Amino acid sequence: MSLRQTGFSVFSDWTCRWLRIRGIILFIRCARQRSIMSRIEINTLAKTFDGRDVLDDVSLTIEPGRSLALIGPTAAGKTVLLKCLVGLYAPDRGEILIDGENVSQPDAREQQLDDRIGMLFQQNALFDSLAVWENIGFRLMARGATRAEARARAEELLPQVGLPISTADLFPADLSGGMQKRVGFARAVATSPDILLLDNPTAGLDPILAARIDATISELARKNGATVISATGNMVGLTQAYDDIAVLHDGVLRWHGSAKTAAGESNPWLGQLLSGSREGPIETINFEAH
Repeated sequence: MSLRQTGFSVFSDWTCRWLRIRGIILFIRCARQRSIMSRIEINTLAKTFDGRDVLDDVSLTIEPGRSLALIGPTAAGKTVLLKCLVGLYAPDRGEILIDGENVSQPDAREQQLDDRIGMLFQQNALFDSLAVWENIGFRLMARGATRAEARARAEELLPQVGLPISTADLFPADLSGGMQKRVGFARAVATSPDILLLDNPTAGLDPILAARIDATISELARKNGATVISATGNMVGLTQAYDDIAVLHDGVLRWHGSAKTAAGESNPWLGQLLSGSREGPIETINFEAH
């Protein structure tokens, strides 16, 4: 080997080492920046329907990898907030930032962002003409997965949501409402999304299955680093399943804090929801016996 070749070899070796070290440094810097960046920031968000303020200057920050339970009475604005986050509604004012990017207006959203979000709708929104496994693997196939790969992922998820693998070849019309809810949840998590938005994920489920879904939500947030927002009416085990709680009432954010300390808080809206009491700032229907 000539001196020139030897010198080039040494130079190339040091260049590769330098690039490798440089890459590690950049990775660490990015990781540090990402670790302190709020995954989701909602700033003074407002939405009005027919003259009614469904969301009234809501401001909320959800840190990366945290799971948030969004609670409140019916028509509090929970579903509308989720639909603004997923891009189905444009807010009348305010902004939504995801990793620092303003995504408030649906037309301005990048497809790459929507690919990072999984959504479970309140009415499940399953495709009637597709089998269960096709519903679960729909987004996977849209990204280029083969039908065999999508089916394998569906069969992996079905037992995790309490359904037998034989359910894969059924159609939504063959399923009960609770089974459809679980299929919808499996579809939402099939792509292992960075952000998971859930609208009443345990509605219509018995306590055992509800606890299983809650455990899966918690695992996604803590092990996979997913950021989760779940609009839920299930108060059982709420403080164990989620990291944080936010209370919406009449479109206003009434409380936001750690689930671990929620039981000891003096906030009247939070206390009434956790206890199920009829007494408090949230109006309840009074059924009188005759």
